[in-house]
Amino acid sequence: MDPAKPDINISDVVVSTAGRDAGNWFYVIHEDPVYLFLANGKDRTLEKPKRKKRKHVAKVLRSETRVAEKLRCGDKVLNSELRRDLAFLAREMQANNLGG
Repeated sequence: MDPAKPDINISDVVVSTAGRDAGNWFYVIHEDPVYLFLANGKDRTLEKPKRKKRKHVAKVLRSETRVAEKLRCGDKVLNSELRRDLAFLAREMQANNLGG
């Protein structure tokens, strides 16, 4: 693992930095030493996650929402919950960046 990259775990919110989906936000739903499996509930659902190398994503934040807690515990999460949570987090980040 690259020491320059932050440690990315299940339930972290990441942004894609390479590929067609560059700039899109995702939740990490599964991980292995080389790849992360990402879902956003819209283009990439929980049933068909995006497999992406760790070096092609950047960690946005460690989410402490109810959806993130469900992912960490292994509880059932719906695609609609992922979409709603990512939209909320994106609005929050944008408001914080514009306001400060």
